[in-house]
Parts: sequence; structure tokens; C-alpha cells
Amino acid sequence: MPLIALTGGIASGKSTIARRLTEHGAVVVDADALVREVQTPPSHVLDLIAAEFGAGIVGPDGALDREALGRAVFGDPDALARLNEIVHPAVRELSARRFAEAFARDPRAVVVYDVPLFVEARVDGPWDLVVVAHAPAAVRRDRLVSERGMTAEDAARRIAAQAPDAARLAVADVVVDTAGSLSHTIEQVDELWRRVRS
Repeated sequence: MPLIALTGGIASGKSTIARRLTEHGAVVVDADALVREVQTPPSHVLDLIAAEFGAGIVGPDGALDREALGRAVFGDPDALARLNEIVHPAVRELSARRFAEAFARDPRAVVVYDVPLFVEARVDGPWDLVVVAHAPAAVRRDRLVSERGMTAEDAARRIAAQAPDAARLAVADVVVDTAGSLSHTIEQVDELWRRVRS
């Protein structure tokens, strides 16, 4: 019953790896989806965020205005740290429940936690393997501009707001090089799956 942490910087190809592992039969728990879940009203987490950053981050429908929150925290390390102090404990608790549920359904399951902010929030977890999707920052910046329509400045700011590549690579048991072709990435993921299943 391996529990694998999958991380990587923004636009590093992490989702491609997670999709391929799902095709092999892994149970993927998506940290971003859990973040959205703990912030969905009615939500104690959302109440704490609004108290910290102001009622302007809640839209007329009572839901979190993600763009407003992004403007409030990106580029401001102190604000981002305050947000993480609110969100990370709730996500840790919910993710632990999801892991337990997956193993209760199938004790032989391979559970993969797709977690962008692993170094920032989860490095001390019960991981059997830490997998890092890695492409140089310049490659990821170009992807954000060409595939997600960001300006180069916004892309650079998003990358800078995350842990540096060296910090992720330092905790990796396996590095999947995602800078090349899609087929090269898939080959590495298939090899990872064989390793995990053997």
C-alpha cells in the first residue's frame, strides 16, 4: 500500500504524470481539489480567510473570489504565509482522511498525492516515495505564457512564489524529467509504475 507524494513547480507536467498513473490504476488525491473543497461555503476556512484578508475576497454569491485572493497574496511572501497557515492544516486533515478511505477500499492500492506545495507544506508526511516533476523555470514560464495565456511577468511571479527547484529536488526519491517530449515523460512514468508495483 504505497503512499506517493507527487510534486513539481507550476507548469512542470505534474498533471500529465498524475493522469498516466491514474491510467495504470493509481488512486490520485489532488491537493488543489482539496483546497477548493475546504474553501467552499459554508466553510470555517473561508471565514478565517475573509477575516484575515477582508470581505472583498468573498464574492456576492458567498464563494471565494480566487482572483481577488491571488492579487492579495502573490508577490507578498508574508500574506502568502498567512494564507498557508490557514489552509494547510485543513488540507492535511482532509487528505489524511482520503488516503485512509482509499486504503480501506483496497489495501493494495497505490495512492498518489498530487501536491504542488509539498516542500512548503507536506515534506514530513508518511511518504513511501517522493516523485518530483522537473522542468527548468524558463521552460515552465514559457508554458504558462503559451498554454495558459499568462503574461511573462505574471508567470515569473507565480514561479517565484513557489519553493525553488533546488528545494524540491533535494527531497526527491525519483525525478521525472518533463522538459522533453510527452513520450519521454510517459516512458519515465511507466518505469516508475513498474518500480512501485514490483
